Amino acid sequence: MRIEHGDLHSGEPEHGGRWLQTTPEWCSELIDAKPYLIEQDYSKYTDDQQAEWGELVERRMSQLRRWACHEYLEGWEALNLSGAQIPFYPEISERMHQRTGWRAQPVSGFMPERAFFEMLKNRLFPVTTWLRGRDSMDYIPEPDMLHDALGHLPMFGDQRFADAMQEYGRVCHAMEEEKLEVMGRLYWYTFEFGLIRQQGEVRVYGSGVASSHKECTNVLSGGCEIVDFSVERVLNTSVKVDQIHKRLFAINSFDQILPAVGEAWTMLHRQ
Repeated sequence: MRIEHGDLHSGEPEHGGRWLQTTPEWCSELIDAKPYLIEQDYSKYTDDQQAEWGELVERRMSQLRRWACHEYLEGWEALNLSGAQIPFYPEISERMHQRTGWRAQPVSGFMPERAFFEMLKNRLFPVTTWLRGRDSMDYIPEPDMLHDALGHLPMFGDQRFADAMQEYGRVCHAMEEEKLEVMGRLYWYTFEFGLIRQQGEVRVYGSGVASSHKECTNVLSGGCEIVDFSVERVLNTSVKVDQIHKRLFAINSFDQILPAVGEAWTMLHRQ
């Protein structure tokens, strides 16, 4: 989740980005998120970075072709994502919009909670423009293009997932700040580290599992307890961002996530 506060306009944006000169029409209603918007500067990527992207993608897709859920793999193809070149967000964003009404919008880095939720409720997913180095191919503490483009974006080809993400943003944008930490557990254990049961097997759909060889292998090798999804269980499971997961949750259908957002809101407002 991009909920940490970043330095606003402290020099140049991350590699591969530049500050917006003109605000896109689809961002015109943003207020809190507007100062964090950038555009991708594709000319900044080197040949070595293009090659590195291909290596990273092949390392992950060799596992995901077998273990990602059907919707993830369909979205990967529909958005024309590949290891052949670093994602060009304007084209991917247009394909997303045609399928589910969402767009991928580059941002300068970590965002305040309110700005992040504002983007989600407006069907804009914030994406980074920089790529991890070869010395940290499996894990980095902050999101990069592998996490965002390979991890998150394929699932925006599925309308149920996309609608649930928008509702999560809408609800959280209006929620009292003191309730957001617990509500964030729902995001973490679905959109970030969610699993799904399909055809008698556990498959991957959360971005944190999809983009991490270590997390994904941990799930597939039995190193992680897989619990049937329940909103109450999720909200009572704390998040530890610096450890490999020992427990994750599996849904049976993406139809479960949208009503789960409303159920979580109701539970938190009964307290």
